[in-house]
Amino acid sequence: RRPADTEIDWKAYMQEVEGFANGTLDYTQLKGDTGPLVYPAGFVYIFLGLYHATGRGSDIRLAQYLFAGLYLLNLLLVFRIYCRTNKVPPYVFFFMCCASYRIHSIFVLRLFNDPVAMAILFLAINLFLEEHWSWGCLLFSLAVSVKMNILLFAPGLLFLLLQRFGLLGCIPKLCICALLQVVLGLPFLLVNPVGYLTRSFDLGRQFQFKWTVNWRFLPEEVFQNRVFHAALLLAHLAGLGLFALHRWHSSKDNILTLLKDPAKRKPASPRLTVNNILCAWIVFILFSSNFLGVCCSRSLHYQFYVWYFHTLPYLLWCTPTTKLAHMPKVLLLGVIELCWNTYPSTVCSSLSLHICHGLILLQLWYGTAPTPVSHTPPPSRKPTAMSKKAQ
Repeated sequence: RRPADTEIDWKAYMQEVEGFANGTLDYTQLKGDTGPLVYPAGFVYIFLGLYHATGRGSDIRLAQYLFAGLYLLNLLLVFRIYCRTNKVPPYVFFFMCCASYRIHSIFVLRLFNDPVAMAILFLAINLFLEEHWSWGCLLFSLAVSVKMNILLFAPGLLFLLLQRFGLLGCIPKLCICALLQVVLGLPFLLVNPVGYLTRSFDLGRQFQFKWTVNWRFLPEEVFQNRVFHAALLLAHLAGLGLFALHRWHSSKDNILTLLKDPAKRKPASPRLTVNNILCAWIVFILFSSNFLGVCCSRSLHYQFYVWYFHTLPYLLWCTPTTKLAHMPKVLLLGVIELCWNTYPSTVCSSLSLHICHGLILLQLWYGTAPTPVSHTPPPSRKPTAMSKKAQ
């Protein structure tokens, strides 16, 4: 028998897209039982398809089968990323597949939109690893249009685009991201542009204290205080700056050289032909960018666990690991899982979560980050092949 709370978010999603199915293009008029629609337009189109596929949202069991398929697809995309980097021992994949009740619930039981956004994001990362940057940026923007948490990966992606193409070269890639957002939101922008932008990209939205997983140990008045939010934002920006300067950019040249055309830079490192080294560097930058954002989030709700769950093994094993160090890392995964499965969250669970996040950050900072490599193809490959692939 399906738990009573299974249908809460699904019904709200269906109510929100039903208005669009009936011809409502004013974004401020799209609402559900849980409140107004607060996701960008990509969410509306994807869940509108689910709305029609499930008989206007009435066949929840079919929706759960579809999300079970999405879960398997998501695992395949994640496994492919991990196989390309060759960093994580095989036994860790067991914990990723079988050891998280919360992740299974987020995907198959509660039918949240977060897994949809993350699956598209992992597909985009696979394209980045294949040097299909334009297609990757298109799918990255599509993931953002489903839920804005994907923007936590954006600083890392911007760094990679600057490193790969320089300032002028990355502008077309950024235009791809922006153009897709305009195309998807156009029906709503033509009717009520201010309403669409303020609803779908509301960065100042307040979160309810009763749902927070990470800040339960704080008094509620501190949790809702704007000064506290500003402090978290500054901490996030500072963390991104430090990682960009000292962990992502290992060249002795000034980081501003990233703005130059890659052909005019001095070689930052010897050209390496080992493909998984380049892949590991790309994944490290993207995953650490997202993790910094999660650590500094104003609030983490239970469905937000999927934002970084599948990246945790890489973040823990991307630094050199002795045989004796494997067990503490597995223990960290277990404690994080326990924190996310404690409902409602407690002072102990939220403090434990921050301690685990802090230990991972310390490891990333003091460990050896993946070695950045030149994106120039090896001499044995044809230059034209690489240039076409990178478009």
